[in-house]
Amino acid sequence: MMGAGKTTIAKLVAGLLEKTVYDSDREIQKRTGVSIPVIFEIEGESGFRKRETEILSELVKGRDIVLATGGGAVLSRENREMLRRNGTVIYLRATIDDLWRRTRQDKNRPLLQTPDPRTKLAELYAQRDPLYRETAHIVVESGKRSARNLAQLLAQQLAACSGFRADD
Repeated sequence: MMGAGKTTIAKLVAGLLEKTVYDSDREIQKRTGVSIPVIFEIEGESGFRKRETEILSELVKGRDIVLATGGGAVLSRENREMLRRNGTVIYLRATIDDLWRRTRQDKNRPLLQTPDPRTKLAELYAQRDPLYRETAHIVVESGKRSARNLAQLLAQQLAACSGFRADD
């Protein structure tokens, strides 16, 4: 979900595991040269989702990486299957209140640029939460710990299940 901490936690986990980190939204922005809101404005959500699937299909081929996806990546069955098949998927679950607190001032969230963004966030959560649960190998509450503590916990879990070394 947007605002769950995917980018922050991915960077920290990658550092602890000495892996390269990628953020699919940032990769899309780098390749297009424009922001996500501009892509939504020009191509609509469907155009963005197509780009997202293309980027993900490239990124999942990488080895020794930590990948932060965009919040809507799980909407596509193809993406869910691709992610699950090619790595250990972690769902950073947060309450709607936590997500709202983290996203309410962010103008780079095109789906929340509505007259009632909190209601829209709740709708997105209701739609996406079951898909995240279906896709994830690990589900962890992201609002209960500090980012550093959460990253250390996840790095240890990933090290245990994949043979990676988790440095403190």
